[in-house]
Amino acid sequence: MLGRARIMFPTRNAKRVQAVRTGTALLVLPRSTAELDEAVKRAKAIVTRRAAMASAASLVPVPGLDIAVDIAAVMKLIPEINREFGLTPEQIEKLSPAKRLMVYKSIVAVGSLMIGKLITKEIAIEVLKTVGVRMTAKQVGKYVPVAGQALSVALGFAAMKYVGHQHIKDCRRVIEATFDHTPEGRR
Repeated sequence: MLGRARIMFPTRNAKRVQAVRTGTALLVLPRSTAELDEAVKRAKAIVTRRAAMASAASLVPVPGLDIAVDIAAVMKLIPEINREFGLTPEQIEKLSPAKRLMVYKSIVAVGSLMIGKLITKEIAIEVLKTVGVRMTAKQVGKYVPVAGQALSVALGFAAMKYVGHQHIKDCRRVIEATFDHTPEGRR
């Protein structure tokens, strides 16, 4: 039984999706709105997963443990989000000089401290201070039996999602700003 063989040629986007699935770093920025939307979708899934893991630490009634876990989670979360958008320091350095300059100008225009930089403990603490009221309520709530722990978990999850989603918005704005300066991005 000889039938027609279907030959599938990989598209440019298929290679990018495969690179993401295999964990290899993308060496280019999203080039279209569709690619940008896919990066946002992947980044939001990462944020939800990391927020759930970090908020679980609130169940352990050890003073300071959840703060340490939150700091570590932010230190891992932000580079993962940057990677999805092609905005880690390593990925930016591999861009052409003109594109690199365009990305750095966009980062400055957006005003983000976390795009294209290594995330240190100090930066993670500053980021967590932006959601400080929620974090304080989370600490206090831990010591009220059952309901307080549930509140603590919910606040921790919400705070981590807030931080992640704000960073995703910043990354999206940087990429959209690069679209404005490139002919292929004006679609």
